[in-house]
Amino acid sequence: MDQTPETETPSNPEAPKKQDENTSGLIQKIQSLGQTNVPQMEGSSIHCLTIVGQIEGHMQLPPNNKATKYEHLIPQLVAIEQNPKIEGLLVILNTVGGDVEAGLAISEMIASLSKPSVSLVLGGGHSIGVPIAVSAHYSFIVPTATMTIHPVRLTGLVIGVPQTFEYLDKMQERVISFVTSHSEISEERFKELMFSKGNLTRDIGTNVIGTDAVKDGLINEVGGVGQALQKLNELIEKQNTKENNGLKQ
Repeated sequence: MDQTPETETPSNPEAPKKQDENTSGLIQKIQSLGQTNVPQMEGSSIHCLTIVGQIEGHMQLPPNNKATKYEHLIPQLVAIEQNPKIEGLLVILNTVGGDVEAGLAISEMIASLSKPSVSLVLGGGHSIGVPIAVSAHYSFIVPTATMTIHPVRLTGLVIGVPQTFEYLDKMQERVISFVTSHSEISEERFKELMFSKGNLTRDIGTNVIGTDAVKDGLINEVGGVGQALQKLNELIEKQNTKENNGLKQ
């Protein structure tokens, strides 16, 4: 009885390569995120922008510092404005502050977006994080979060001449003007918090906690992620209704 010789299935040389790529990708996700699967926002019209650590400006911070680079955020904000699929922006903050001009640049860009935006302060929105928090159309803060309000400072070599103090004063006025024009807090109250003595140990300023930030008119409402997304969806719906009514007319 003749036996039919078994035919060997030709091996796929690319299979091991793909398996290695999948394995390395899985290891990278575990190292970066501590999990294997990344939650996907399929079909979502909301873009989430996180501002964490220290806001890096013209000077590069040491590699061990967790930082948000403003040159990374600016192209994202331009893309958000241009992308028709994105209808709203959620800004999540947990920052200690940082470069004043970089922070103001980010704040002005968020404030000038034509699309609805909501900010949420988690942990802390300190120093130049305050203007960023109030730059959105509506702002939230969790009850345990804090916001440190203090005068503008300089680090490094400072020349003690009248021009230096005038420059600092003008920069400080820019911060005060932006915050008061994009929130309900009065200029007198904001300056009172900024120059308060005794609230911060060995320093001038005030550490404002969640509910107090709302009472002073700095932040609109106390709430978390759920409330922030709900409000953002309401703003998006209002904008869409307004645009549709404009088209009908």
